[in-house]
Amino acid sequence: MPQDVKTGTPDAVSPSPAEGKAPAKLWDPTTGGEHRGDQAFTWLARGAGFLILALLAAVAIFLMMSSQHALLADSETIRQEVSFAAGKNFWEFAAATVFGTLLASIIALVIAVPFAIAIALFISHYSPRRLSAVFGYIIDLLAAIPSVVFGLWGMWTLEPLMRPVFVWFSETFTPVFEFFAGKKEMVNGELVWHDGLPGFTYLAQTFEWWPIQPDTMAFTPPARNILMGGVILAIMILPIITSLAREVFLQTPRLQEEASLALGATRWEMVKMVVIPHGRSGIVSASMLGLGRALGETMALLMVLSPGMMINFNILSPGQHSTIASQIALRFPEASGLSSDFLIALGLILFVITFVVNFIARSIVARYAEFSGANA
Repeated sequence: MPQDVKTGTPDAVSPSPAEGKAPAKLWDPTTGGEHRGDQAFTWLARGAGFLILALLAAVAIFLMMSSQHALLADSETIRQEVSFAAGKNFWEFAAATVFGTLLASIIALVIAVPFAIAIALFISHYSPRRLSAVFGYIIDLLAAIPSVVFGLWGMWTLEPLMRPVFVWFSETFTPVFEFFAGKKEMVNGELVWHDGLPGFTYLAQTFEWWPIQPDTMAFTPPARNILMGGVILAIMILPIITSLAREVFLQTPRLQEEASLALGATRWEMVKMVVIPHGRSGIVSASMLGLGRALGETMALLMVLSPGMMINFNILSPGQHSTIASQIALRFPEASGLSSDFLIALGLILFVITFVVNFIARSIVARYAEFSGANA
């Protein structure tokens, strides 16, 4: 028995291994309940993964089977049986709605991402701790506001406030576009372009969708145009991008930040050289998640936009553009027969667009993550 060094008496404090606690039971892969529990959890996890794939496949199969009549119908049948197509065949109608969907989403992303990154950096690295907590709660609450509320607020409150801004845009940028593309006038019943640069004038006169022409920035009240819809979408996706970017910025290793400051960098230089490169893949992920929200948004755009079926960049004129989701929400309650199949086919196109956007986002995130500071 072990003895105390000073007294020579048996040591009662430290028992021998034989007299002490038995060693912890090791996991045995051949016997025991631990193995059965591990197997059960493994099968549960696999089942959940396969369930997601099965649901995705079920949605895709439903959309393809329900939309095949509209996809295979000829143009004359579509024009006769689908009243809201306004004389367009399916692909002409789909092209106009896809264009409006992508245009509104890109405008929203261009507006929201810089503001979201700036707000996230302020919350994570500039504001006091108590103030940052308050801002964080407010941002999280904004993400929970229903889209119909944003639509009502945008239609009755934001739209009158944005009119002077749109007037300023029109008065400022229309002369610039006229310098490149020239002006157009009706002469003897014919539209004539003059006083522009030769190449730009030809493109503006030949292609209606050409963006560099005076109509692009010609504002026509009310401000129920695609730019207004993009502003509403930007406000809606701002909390999502901000929350994710804030969490990514907070994951920056503290030692790297302190090292850059110790080497003489200012706070902005530290943010530019350490925080933003480290969170680059997270910024891309947050932006793509916001883009996915913008692509599928329905009620806000339905309430704000004055719909049209044009393919052009007249972002300040009402009655020019519409989106897939808003058209489905607007037409589906009264649709039947081929009309409902027509709208389901539009939903299939939106499903494919969302899938492609997410696939591209995953590849971009993987590429940025490979070279980001998170892997250093």
